[in-house]
Amino acid sequence: MTPKQRMAIERATMPEQSAEVRGANFSEVNLGLAEAAAVKEAQRCLQCKHAPCVEGCPVAVRIPEFLACLAAGDIAGAAGILQADNALPATTGRVCPQETQCEAKCIRGKKGDAVAVGWLERFVADWAAANNVQTLSAPAQLTGRKVAVVGSGPSGLTTAGELARMGHDVTVFEALHATGGVLRYGIPEFRLPKRIVDREVDNLRGLGVKIECNVIVGKTLTVPQIMEEFDACYIANGAGLPMFLNVPGENLKGVYSSNEYLTRVNLMAAYKPESATPIARGDVAVVFGGGNTAMDAVRTARRLGSRRAVLAYRRGRAEMPARTEEIHHAEQEGVEFMFLVAPLEVLGDEAGWVRSVRLQRMELGEPDSSGRRRPVPIADSEFEIAANIVVVAVGTRANPLLTATCPELKLDKWGNIVADENQMTSIPGVFAGGDIVRGGATVILAMGDGKRAAVTMGEYLASLDKKD
Repeated sequence: MTPKQRMAIERATMPEQSAEVRGANFSEVNLGLAEAAAVKEAQRCLQCKHAPCVEGCPVAVRIPEFLACLAAGDIAGAAGILQADNALPATTGRVCPQETQCEAKCIRGKKGDAVAVGWLERFVADWAAANNVQTLSAPAQLTGRKVAVVGSGPSGLTTAGELARMGHDVTVFEALHATGGVLRYGIPEFRLPKRIVDREVDNLRGLGVKIECNVIVGKTLTVPQIMEEFDACYIANGAGLPMFLNVPGENLKGVYSSNEYLTRVNLMAAYKPESATPIARGDVAVVFGGGNTAMDAVRTARRLGSRRAVLAYRRGRAEMPARTEEIHHAEQEGVEFMFLVAPLEVLGDEAGWVRSVRLQRMELGEPDSSGRRRPVPIADSEFEIAANIVVVAVGTRANPLLTATCPELKLDKWGNIVADENQMTSIPGVFAGGDIVRGGATVILAMGDGKRAAVTMGEYLASLDKKD
C-alpha cells in the first residue's frame, strides 16, 4: 500500500454504549474495535523512518512494528511485540492519554487525525486474551536473586514483570486485599473493568511473580526488614493521601475525598445493590477539580443516581488537565460543567448533612508555575448552589506511613521519595518510582518509571553477583 493510499484512509470510530444507556450503568463505555476496523486503522500508519511515536511512549513500545504486523493481519505477531514491551497493554490501551503521548507525535496528526494507537493496543491485547496467546514465559534458569516490590499498582507491576523475565525471584507486597492499586480503586469500572486488571495480573503471576496482599509496608513490615531478606527493593506505593480544600464545612456528612469516594465504589463495589459497603447518594452532586480523577468522580455520581452532577473547576475548559475523551463522554452523559468558580464554604443542615456549597467566581490572571493562567477571585461574586454530595478531587500527597519507618530515605519538601534518573534512592539497593516519586501523575508515566527501574535494578543485581 502506497503512502497516498494510507493517507486516504479515515481514522476509525470507536463503538460505544449510547449516553442514555451508559449513564445508568457501570459497564464499559468504549466497546472496542472490530478486527476489520483495527486492521484498516493500522494500515494508516506511514511507518516513519524515525518513529517519533516511540519517543512519545514512556514505556517505549515498538509502535510501528506492532502496527505493521496488525496491518498485515498478523495479530499474534503484533501481540508478541506488545507483550514484550508493555506489561499491561490492555490497561494502557484503555486509560493511557495517548493523545498527549504517542499520538501527539504521530506524523499523520500533522495533516489530519493521528493513528489510533491506543485503540489498536487495546484491540491486540484483548484479541490475545480471547485467543489465549501469551508469548512471554519465565526463563528456565533463575538468577537466585530475590527482589521485593512495594505496591501492585501500574509502576510496581511493570517492574515485577520485567524483573521476573530476567529470572529474578520477585515478590510484590500489596497493602489492600486486592491487586492493581489505583487501577482497581481509582479508575471506575466503566473505564477499566476489574476483569482486565485481574487478567493482566494473572499474566504476571504466570511469569512467576508472587503477590502477597494485606501487607502494609510501614506497619506489617518495614523497608529495612525487607532488605534483610531481599537483595533489592522497588517502592511504588503511590500517593494515596487525599488533599482537601481547607474551607469551612468539609467535615459535614456527604463530603468525600475522591480517594474514599472512588475506593468505596470501585474496590469495594458500593454501586452494586448487594454490596455491604455504604455510599451516600444525593439528588445533586458537586465535584471540585479538573483532572481525570474529578471526571471519574462526577461520572460515577451521575451513575449513582444524581439528577444533577456538577463539575466545578476554578480555571476554564482549556486549562482542564482531564483527557479530552473523558470530558466529551461526561458531557454526553449529562454532567454539568461550571468553570471559573472556587469553593468558599460547604453548608449543612441541622442533621449535619451537606445542603449547599458557596462559590466565588474567578477570572484568569497571569500564568503560574504550572504554565496555566492563575485563577483570581472576582470581588462580590459569591453565590450558592444546592448540593447533597460533595467530592473533593484536587490531588493527593505521599502517605508518610512507609517513609516514617525508614528515615534513611531522602524525601523532598512534599514528602515524596527522592530518586535519580535511574530511579535509585538514597539507600543502596532501594529504588522507587511512580506517584511516590512524581506526586500524582498518569498510569503510563508510572509504568515508565517501573520499566526504567527494572533495567537499573538488573544491573545492580548483576553487580552483586560480581562481588560474590
